[in-house]
Amino acid sequence: MFKKLIFGLSLWLFATTLSFGANFDDGYSAIEKGDYKTAFTIFEDLASKGNKGAQYNLGLMYSNGQGVKQDYKKAIEWYEKAATQGVAEAQYNLGLMYDNGYGVRQDYKKAFEWYEKAASQGDATAQYNLGVMYERGEGVRQDYKKAFEWWEKAATQGYAKAQYNLGLM
Repeated sequence: MFKKLIFGLSLWLFATTLSFGANFDDGYSAIEKGDYKTAFTIFEDLASKGNKGAQYNLGLMYSNGQGVKQDYKKAIEWYEKAATQGVAEAQYNLGLMYDNGYGVRQDYKKAFEWYEKAASQGDATAQYNLGVMYERGEGVRQDYKKAFEWWEKAATQGYAKAQYNLGLM
């Protein structure tokens, strides 16, 4: 009986520590150690309080099936929360989800909109993807000049695919 009581108190102490004392760095450290369950618990608590980094990381965890069952729809929900708070990585990932139809109906216009938000914050991969969309005319009228401009922005940041595409033009 005494062992059960001590065990129960230990579990309660662990749970309350996670709920009240854990911070973003604790969640990130748990991910680095491969302890996705702990990271998820920490990020879920922080995300529910509006922490944009935790919201983005929950999106990643749902998208990749780390510590949870892979669920693109839930990933999108969390990415949207972080993206509306200005997280460029979440904006890029939403663009990717709409571009490829992960958890949503493929929608190039929405993909373009999200990529554009991330690209305007300097995200080189989003800038590259905007160039591709302009080159192909996906979600936007085909425009090689704008494709060149976006690839040039990504290339100046060292993005190799953009540099390659500029070399082909």
